[in-house]
Amino acid sequence: MEKKQGFFSALKEEVKRGLSPARSRGRSKGRHVAALPEPVVVRSGGMRHVEALSPLMEGPDQNEGMDGGDYSKVERWGNWMKGQFFRSPGGGEYQRSDLRLLIGVLGAPLAPVHVSSSEPLPHLSIKNSPIETSSAQYILQQYTAASGGQKLQNSIHNTYIMGKLKMMAYDIETATKVIKSRNSSKTAETGGFVLWQMKPDMWYVELALGASKVHAGCNGRLVWRHTPWLGAHAAKGPVRPLRRTLQGLDPRATASMFTNARCIGEKKINGEDCFILKLSADPHTLQARSEGTAEIIRHILFGYFSQRTGLLIHLEDSHLTRIQTNEGGGDAVYWETTTNSFLHDYKPVEGIMIAHSGRSVVTVFRFGETAMSHTKTRMVEEWTIEEVAFNVPGLSVDCFIPPAELIRFGPSGEVREKSHNRYGRNVVFKMDI
Repeated sequence: MEKKQGFFSALKEEVKRGLSPARSRGRSKGRHVAALPEPVVVRSGGMRHVEALSPLMEGPDQNEGMDGGDYSKVERWGNWMKGQFFRSPGGGEYQRSDLRLLIGVLGAPLAPVHVSSSEPLPHLSIKNSPIETSSAQYILQQYTAASGGQKLQNSIHNTYIMGKLKMMAYDIETATKVIKSRNSSKTAETGGFVLWQMKPDMWYVELALGASKVHAGCNGRLVWRHTPWLGAHAAKGPVRPLRRTLQGLDPRATASMFTNARCIGEKKINGEDCFILKLSADPHTLQARSEGTAEIIRHILFGYFSQRTGLLIHLEDSHLTRIQTNEGGGDAVYWETTTNSFLHDYKPVEGIMIAHSGRSVVTVFRFGETAMSHTKTRMVEEWTIEEVAFNVPGLSVDCFIPPAELIRFGPSGEVREKSHNRYGRNVVFKMDI
């Protein structure tokens, strides 16, 4: 209770000063971020000044270290990943590369498909429905009830979450050698994140890890990410929620995500009997997310729901990307990323069940070309949730405006932003400000 009171007293002062999540990121021209006054980040029991967080990338960054325009995206991606897996351990360069890999993969990945919090959940239908589909709908109804109920969840218009995390790349494997982090306490990077959400479909996250700070966000029409080494860029494909919100932080979004899932069986997770729901991204979404010689072949999400409590306790997703090494054909390189997240310590916050800790284990596997060219790296993230608040006063759509680089002006001076519709086709939206 003390945490909640401290948060709201601090937030009240912050709103008076006119601060918001959007103001803590700088408006940059090109890749140079303008200097801004230090923002205030809300902490338990008061406020603390921190440096302005510089904005994030889903998956390995394709352009890192390649400022020239003569390289294709595939060449930049390949050269970047070679740098990750073939630098000798130890030394500042290796540690910086390791940190970028952690942020690129674990920082702000997106969910497989588009969902909208404004769309109602489907009613349980048994007639003319396959048993796998009707079973999944029943499991989701139990999950919604166990998480606080649909009426209470629908009353939430915005959310604030603050947490701490620790990341580490602990095992890098090539065809000829394996590099392991033997002393995990020294190689782990620690940091924290702040997440804001607001209906409909808006979110913004700031994440600091080690010496790097990253941003990502969505204004309901455009998903964007920013890393200090890449600058701001819009995400390809339809608007999708942040995967981190599915890790026990947003029951409404989780239920919507699995609306079209199928129940494929049962399995024990850490001694707990669970139902398994499977969701696959549709071909339209996969095509919209593909670009040039990089093709998204599949993206599958599995949710493991406890039969005892009804809550989601394990989340697994896997996506496979195929990259043609040259325009004229030839060998292709495949990247498979598998993430297993274990959710713990569920506690009620104003009646909503929130997972207050968890652990994700990620494997990035590169294969193709020749049998001796494969590389595999494993990394882990552990997180704890420090503060959660709903229906925060003063939060507005202005807090979710994309970076200036992703906004252009129309002939009459109106603001326009280039985005993608549900299936990723280019659309230009006119914004009234």
